[in-house]
Amino acid sequence: MKLTQLQMVLAIADKGSLRAAARELSITQPSLTHSLGELERELGATLFERHARGMAPTPVGEVFLRRAAVIDNDARRARDEVAQFLGNDQGEVVICLSVVAHLVLLPMALPLFQQRFPRVRLRIVEGSFPAVESRLRDGSMDFYIGPAPELQPSSEFQVEKLFDNTRAVFARRGHPLAKARSLAEIAHASWITTGITGKAESEFLELFAQLGLPQPRLMLQAESMLTTLTTVLATDALVITLRQYDEYPLTRSALQCIDVQEVMPAPAIVAVRRAALPLAPAADYFYDMFGRVSLAYQASLPKMPGS
Repeated sequence: MKLTQLQMVLAIADKGSLRAAARELSITQPSLTHSLGELERELGATLFERHARGMAPTPVGEVFLRRAAVIDNDARRARDEVAQFLGNDQGEVVICLSVVAHLVLLPMALPLFQQRFPRVRLRIVEGSFPAVESRLRDGSMDFYIGPAPELQPSSEFQVEKLFDNTRAVFARRGHPLAKARSLAEIAHASWITTGITGKAESEFLELFAQLGLPQPRLMLQAESMLTTLTTVLATDALVITLRQYDEYPLTRSALQCIDVQEVMPAPAIVAVRRAALPLAPAADYFYDMFGRVSLAYQASLPKMPGS
């Protein structure tokens, strides 16, 4: 079994047909068909079902593909690691950042990384841990920084807490309720919930119930930063979301933070990476820079009551 055969199988699964995979790999379709047949004979199993519309992995093919992806990504990581160890500034770093990491950590960490590895290509995905867990597992993504997952990741992942976090209430600039100082004063407003966690709406309603307030009127469930900003700016709706919107210049200039007295915790911000294998030097450096700027960011925050 050769690495090129693994890459061939991955290309077929990704493209869904022999013709498209052959084009992607810059080889002829007969050559690809022959190589696939050799691999299937070696394994003693059929990896793909042939359909009129293309190729689909069999159940055993799905199992093989998961392992093939890990091996292929680790081979890429090994090439990058050797090159970077020898002083060659090349390769790629792939990471996932949440909104918080984008707003307050990336602006500080990115210049430090670019100064050290100016020619290493970055690929940054915005999202949450569940959305990229499989990519972290197979090595196609180097690390994740964002809210702690609701369920503790398995032991195959290393989880490091960077800092605790809280939420705040936001409205458009000039909102008639902007001077309110408690949730009781604004409970009657229209509200947006956000997808900070998988149970954002229930957490939101529970907060009002714990304070003995009437159930709020929910206008919209926002699943993205863009939806949240657009809706708040275009309406009188309020939103309880991450306080970092009041710390980032572009959002702070558009949104009004309503300074209520209630403290509203948010999931801690963590860094997650595979535990079994070290990161390549460039990815490891970027990971370390996020840790360092997290310490600086945490030190810059005002002390919470009782802390």
